[in-house]
Amino acid sequence: MSRIGRLPIEVPPGVEVAIEGRLVTVKGPKGVLEQQLPPEMEIVKEEDGTICVRRPSDAREHRALHGLTRTLVANMVEGVSKGFEKTLEIVGVGYRAASKDGGLDLALGFSHPVRIEAPEGISFEVPSNTKIVVKGIDKQQVGQVAADIRSIRKPNPYKGKGVRYSGEVVRRKAGKAGK
Repeated sequence: MSRIGRLPIEVPPGVEVAIEGRLVTVKGPKGVLEQQLPPEMEIVKEEDGTICVRRPSDAREHRALHGLTRTLVANMVEGVSKGFEKTLEIVGVGYRAASKDGGLDLALGFSHPVRIEAPEGISFEVPSNTKIVVKGIDKQQVGQVAADIRSIRKPNPYKGKGVRYSGEVVRRKAGKAGK
């Protein structure tokens, strides 16, 4: 039995879950999320207010989908109740970020500033000019936007300059061997 898939999903107060066939809709204080889930998985609302995911057999693909489906529903419930955030750090002389008009202006050593518009459902916060916080209710979208920002100037393995996730350790390489 899947150790993740068999766990019940606690639904906090103020969150409503509607299950219509494959479509699961979760409404909460922060917004609404919808997701089409695999048709093989059975999603059941229990009497005690929890949600359980069941699989039809122990076939390899059903075992794989079991944990995935449970995690997708749990992330939707957590997203509409608490939300998700990813923190990025900017390292480098003259590298900085500023939040303007719902978007993000980045100075990352290019000859021009880089402008990133916030997609719908995502907000940027800049607590200091070297930190960026990406916030939203959809975990996948928050992670993707953070990865897109990081890909503009990845951390350099020689000097360590660039955009990195908070807490990310950049493995440093030795430069050219001196005399």
